[in-house]
Amino acid sequence: MPQIFYLTHVTIESGALAHLPAECQRIGVSRPLIVTDAGIRAAGLLDKLMAVLQAGNLASVTVYDGTPANPTESAVREAAALVKQHGCDSLIAFGGGSSMDCAKGVAIVATHEGPMTHYATIEGGSPRISERVLPVIAIPTTAGTGSEVARGAIVIVDDGRKLGFHSWNLVPKAALLDPDLTLGLPPMLTAATGMDAIAHCMETFMAPAFNPPADGIALDGLARAWSHIELATRNGADREARLQMMSASMEGAMAFQKGLGCVHSLSHATGAVDHTLHHGTLNAIYLPAVVRFNAQAESIVRERRMERMALAMGLPAQANAAAAADAIATAITRRNHELGLPSGLAALGLSDADFDHIVHGALADHSHKTNPRIASAGDYRQMLQDSLVLS
Repeated sequence: MPQIFYLTHVTIESGALAHLPAECQRIGVSRPLIVTDAGIRAAGLLDKLMAVLQAGNLASVTVYDGTPANPTESAVREAAALVKQHGCDSLIAFGGGSSMDCAKGVAIVATHEGPMTHYATIEGGSPRISERVLPVIAIPTTAGTGSEVARGAIVIVDDGRKLGFHSWNLVPKAALLDPDLTLGLPPMLTAATGMDAIAHCMETFMAPAFNPPADGIALDGLARAWSHIELATRNGADREARLQMMSASMEGAMAFQKGLGCVHSLSHATGAVDHTLHHGTLNAIYLPAVVRFNAQAESIVRERRMERMALAMGLPAQANAAAAADAIATAITRRNHELGLPSGLAALGLSDADFDHIVHGALADHSHKTNPRIASAGDYRQMLQDSLVLS
């Protein structure tokens, strides 16, 4: 999009969680609802958050820990009911992208009338999301989605569709990025969320809209994530690698206001077919096919975007877009294998019997129109075929 907004108040450092009471005071938070999930509670991270709030004399706190792996409209309603029951004036999103997206959904539903679909981007709902939304403080415990600095949320609505909700009113009022919160993240979750960040940076850079700040941020994020994801996955206690991955995650989301593309339209549609699939894993699988598809886009060739991405990834200089795209796709496939991620859609239990449903959803997704080369149904079907088994 032609507008450039960077609005979030961000603190990024080891121990950033300690700034939470001050941020609550700055924003005027007194009765927050913490939106998180059962895994965060079981890992003891919620106890750390509560201790910080108590030390800051913020005692009137309600917790919703029912966020599913992919947030749903029903979960949003459950949390919104707690907001009304306890008179909550704000939301603290604590967890991965699911918790943050769920909190943004609650910010809408607790203050606006009607079903969530009324506010979905593809239903023309963005202008209906008003300043009445509850303020959100976002504290990520993974490094991938970057939802803590983004204007959007992805929620599976009651009719089964996986829809995007976008408004500048949904940008969190504060984001506390504490890499220490990711030190215990399991290797496969580190890898999948890290590839999500890489996908954000790459798709943003490939998107055709004119936004030089987003391009610069995306390339820096890609370089950081690509050079640190393997170390962060192999040695989860490496604080420098965790900091770099959290930085890249933030940068990917700061940049993707420019637009995403076919990787995300396919991932969103596939997630609607099987709600248990991890979004970052799907992005990792779809990236090679989409990169190769985009190599023919006029803006990609003219601005040497494939060659510039290859250099950011530390790959040898390439003569043209097609050669660079092939080198990038090959490197991603190899990196997915090294990280232990699934070898393709077939490894996730998907087959060509799912293609019609996925293609239909991808064509309707909000990310479809911001790809540098508009895909047809046949193009999507070929990308799906190419992603069944990565080699």
